[in-house]
Amino acid sequence: MTLVEVMEHTAAVFEVLGAVTLVAGTVLAMALAIRVLVRSGGGRPAYLTLRETFGGALLLSIEILVAADLLRTVAVVPSVSDVAVLGLIVLIRTFLSFSLEIELEGVAPWRRAMVTGVGHLAAATARARERSAPPRS
Repeated sequence: MTLVEVMEHTAAVFEVLGAVTLVAGTVLAMALAIRVLVRSGGGRPAYLTLRETFGGALLLSIEILVAADLLRTVAVVPSVSDVAVLGLIVLIRTFLSFSLEIELEGVAPWRRAMVTGVGHLAAATARARERSAPPRS
């Protein structure tokens, strides 16, 4: 097996991992939102939980898919058109990531410490636990 074939298979694994991350994140987001809805009885906390958790999963999957694109383009002998397509893909995905981060955090990424998709998932999960906790008497 040549290096190019190994990198193609590795990129394919990253693409599958990105898709699995998105599906698993969606399932997690739905489960947390339902939990918050049942425990809090309010739609707004459940919606916020769903939005934050799904947004974090989406950010993480975009980061993984960019890695797959980089592997596929850089590992194979790249042509000018391959590099241009990769640049366009990375530019679009970066714009999506920044837009999602601003939407989720309410602050531009350069105005605060950088948080990755995993950080968003962890924070959203923690907030979902707080929202679904029974009220203290």
